[in-house]
Amino acid sequence: MTYRASREKLGSLDCVVVQPDGQRPVSAVGVFCHGFGAGGDDLVGMASDLLQDAALDSPVMLVFPAAPLSLEDQGMPDGRAWWLLSIQRLLSAMEDGRFDQVRQEIPDGIDDARKQLTEVIDSVLRRCELDESNLLLAGFSQGAMLSVETACRGLEKPPAALCLYSGALICEKQWSAAASKLAGAKVLQSHGRMDPILPLQTGSWLRELLSDAGCDVDFIEFNGPHTIPYEAIERTAQLLSELANA
Repeated sequence: MTYRASREKLGSLDCVVVQPDGQRPVSAVGVFCHGFGAGGDDLVGMASDLLQDAALDSPVMLVFPAAPLSLEDQGMPDGRAWWLLSIQRLLSAMEDGRFDQVRQEIPDGIDDARKQLTEVIDSVLRRCELDESNLLLAGFSQGAMLSVETACRGLEKPPAALCLYSGALICEKQWSAAASKLAGAKVLQSHGRMDPILPLQTGSWLRELLSDAGCDVDFIEFNGPHTIPYEAIERTAQLLSELANA
C-alpha cells in the first residue's frame, strides 16, 4: 500500500494530508497537532514510522494541521502557535508553587484554536464518510492541550483514541466539567521525567483528570526531556492499527 503527501487547506488551516494513492476508502483518520514554536509540518515525519509500524489491513488518512499564528515577530520566522503563551511565566508559577494558577489557566485564543481544529476534523471525517469512532486525535505539548480541549469541548462525540505527548493540565474547571464525555476512550500519554518546559507533574495532573473521567489511560513515563519517545510512536501506531482493522 503506497501513500502520498499533499498540502491542503481544511477549514481555515493549512495542512499536510497523507493518504493512500488512488481512490481507496480509508477506515481511520489520525490528526496530529504540533507544539508551540514548531513549524507547521513538524510532526509530518512521524507518518512514515506510524504507517510502517501499524501493520494496516485497511488504509488510513493522517492529517497534520499548521497552527494559525505566526511567531515571526517573536524571532521565530518558521514558528507557529495555537495561542500565544509565555513558557517563562509557566515555569515561574511552578517554581513558586502557584499550581492552581497553572491548572486553572484559560489561555486567550484557545477558543479560536479549538474551533479551527474542530473544523479540520469535521471536514476530514465528512470526506472519508467516517465519524469520531474512527478518529485518533494526537498532539505534542501545546498541541496535546488543544487535543484535550477539542475532545472535551469541540467534537460532538469523543474520539476513539487520544494521544498526548508531553501535555499538561490547564482549564481544569472546564475540562473537569466536560471530561465525562470521554469515558471509555483510549488515552495514550507520554511525559519525560527531565522535561524542563512542562514538568512531569503537569502531565500527572492531566492523567488523574482523565482517569477520574473513566478514560483508559496508558501512561509512558520515560527518562528524557520535552520530546516524543519512540515507544509512544509505536503505541500510537498500535492504536491506529486497532481502529483501521476493526
